[in-house]
Amino acid sequence: MTRQPSGFITRRACIELCAGAGGQALGLERAGFGHEALIELDADACLTLRTNRPDWNVLRADVRALDATSVSGIRHSDLLAAGVPCPPFSLAGHQLGADDERDLFPHVLSLVAAIRPRAVLIENVKGLLQEKFSSYRTRVIQVLQGLGYTAEWRLLYAKDFGVPQLRPRSVLVALEPHTFGHFQWPDGGLVPDNPVVVGSVLRESMASRGWELADLWAAQAQEIGPTLCGGSKKHGGPDLGPTRAREAWAKIGVNGSGVADVPPAPGDVLPVKLTVSQMALLQGFPPEWKFEGGKTSTYRQVGNAFPPPVAQAVGREILNALNHADSAAGSTDKRHADHA
Repeated sequence: MTRQPSGFITRRACIELCAGAGGQALGLERAGFGHEALIELDADACLTLRTNRPDWNVLRADVRALDATSVSGIRHSDLLAAGVPCPPFSLAGHQLGADDERDLFPHVLSLVAAIRPRAVLIENVKGLLQEKFSSYRTRVIQVLQGLGYTAEWRLLYAKDFGVPQLRPRSVLVALEPHTFGHFQWPDGGLVPDNPVVVGSVLRESMASRGWELADLWAAQAQEIGPTLCGGSKKHGGPDLGPTRAREAWAKIGVNGSGVADVPPAPGDVLPVKLTVSQMALLQGFPPEWKFEGGKTSTYRQVGNAFPPPVAQAVGREILNALNHADSAAGSTDKRHADHA
């Protein structure tokens, strides 16, 4: 953790694996974490991270190639976070789990053992929480328990955190046992009663080039959108996902068969295609966040991101747990000193 000269803690240190375009990193930054390193394999995503945060230590590397020696310079972190690739567990894929060559959980757990952070945060798709993967999840928990952590899986919906899409995600949090007792899963506060909707978020962008149907479109798009799907380099392209998702988008005036280069202009008719920038807004990214690369690459970066507001909410609870644990330990040490 970093400290001011007075000793006041300003930010707790974090290492992030499979950082992607920075959705999780941005959320954790807002929660109060400072990144010692962000590790990502995709060149465009690395450039996205460097463009938006020039001060971040972005390392282009394959998690499968990292070991204790290669991370020796970043072994003092409060949190290790990872957005493990989802294809092994995605409902849209073959769901091979541990048999999928893209399963990086074993490598991430090896790095947890090497780095020994005080907390671990891993997010993935909802599919990982299916019954067919129960033994897989149990093995992950057992490995973490063997390393001295208490760990728990939880299903979180982005819509509960001010994100205008359903986007269910499986989230794993692991903490030292005495710290886990101070941890509480975030519930989104009052957002579930007043959900943020697609039309409200995109109305300004839809009207930015003078499209005369912007207000009409926004009025019929007062819905939570389907989950955006970024796909992978093996499968998927710049469209809004499988048939069912595209049908749901069509009901709110969105053509999900492709991605637009610019927002609609006067004379354009419904349904309209979304731009990558608009989809980034639907993921909870700020308007100024810039994505590097071509259309397919930037769409994948956006579609595969962990929404910043969700990462912020979980990160804040992890930070609170760490702070409460340290405060409790400090009080205990003081009591012992007083009785010495």
